[in-house]
Amino acid sequence: MRTISLGYDRQQIEFELDKSRIIKVLNPNVMEISRSPEEEILDALKNPIASSRLRSIVKPGEKIAIVTSDITRPFPTALVLPFVLEELKSARVSLDDVTVVLGLGIHRPHTDEERERIIGMPLSSIRCLDSDPGDCVHLGQTRRGTPVDVFRPVAEADRRICLGNIEYHYFAGYSGGVKAIFPGVSTHQAIQNNHSMMVEETAMAGVLEGNPVREDIEEITEYLPVDFILNVVLDDKKQVVRAVAGHHQKAHRQGCRFLDQLYQVQIPRLGEVVITSPGGFPKDLNLYQAQKALDNAKYAVKPGGIIILAASCKEGLGEPVFENWVMEAEKPQDLLDRLGRRFELGGHKAAAIAMVLKRSRVFLVSDLEDSLVERLGCRPFKNCTDAVNQALREMGEDAGVIVMPAGGSILPRLR
Repeated sequence: MRTISLGYDRQQIEFELDKSRIIKVLNPNVMEISRSPEEEILDALKNPIASSRLRSIVKPGEKIAIVTSDITRPFPTALVLPFVLEELKSARVSLDDVTVVLGLGIHRPHTDEERERIIGMPLSSIRCLDSDPGDCVHLGQTRRGTPVDVFRPVAEADRRICLGNIEYHYFAGYSGGVKAIFPGVSTHQAIQNNHSMMVEETAMAGVLEGNPVREDIEEITEYLPVDFILNVVLDDKKQVVRAVAGHHQKAHRQGCRFLDQLYQVQIPRLGEVVITSPGGFPKDLNLYQAQKALDNAKYAVKPGGIIILAASCKEGLGEPVFENWVMEAEKPQDLLDRLGRRFELGGHKAAAIAMVLKRSRVFLVSDLEDSLVERLGCRPFKNCTDAVNQALREMGEDAGVIVMPAGGSILPRLR
């Protein structure tokens, strides 16, 4: 037997699995990491890609917006922000002219305590705001008809700096880059229009060129310059293993290439059973976020197989429209039919789950009420051992298992 450990909320949960059943445990590829997170960040700032150093870009008296991630993202703002602020101070920029904006997208606002924890300093030491979709400046419209609406303090700043982590995104290809601004600090309508392109064939994880969602996102720079980015790639322990800085697209692309080297993992065949986890808090805070691991797992499961998703979801479904779609659907197909009639932000993730359910069954190990899980079209379990045993019974004695402990990060690829 082999002991398998998965992140679940702020802890690790374990279960036993017969070694003969295991096709592969998908961990990040082994890479030589010689620098500490701090050294990586500092080196990226000193050696930006296709850009001058940040300290050479900004000038005293300019209003500067630093856009970073909200609590649902694992980006270590508290670690990175001091390095960025030191660059600004080196250019004699006053912190009174700096605003840190936490990009909510359509997520819930933070408490003051959460904002302090995210930035790693008292709110009295620097201006820190949640983005507000009700206070945006309209700057134009992309070629695909998406309104370019940006949170006023970001739109009206003299300089914009984007922070974020790079990971696979199930229809934008990758996170990071100018995604911090759009959809991070944009309006509901803008996000909805952009995300409606998720149904197009090339809108998928690991794809940039020809991806309509990513191309629409990056078109925002034609209306609003992004002066500098600092993106990081995290390992499965959420530690920084690579940082890239500089040009909003060229630095981002270099980070994406590193991510592929680390997290694209080849598999010899598809599994009858795939066991996955988003990796624990904050990625499994709610089902709206945890869905990303489910979407990556679909690339590893055989048609008609079973995906076991272990995700706490202690804050529930995580988004009101998502919840409404789930509660109003009688069966998964209803969600796909509804998306076809009218795209609605929030509902798109319910439809994405339904798309997975068309291909495979889903066993959900979570803190959610059983009735709610069943409403989703999934089968509820309270522990992994029971879920695994049931899946193996149903799939038969020859069933092979693929395990994805960091399901939100790993992208399986058939050899």
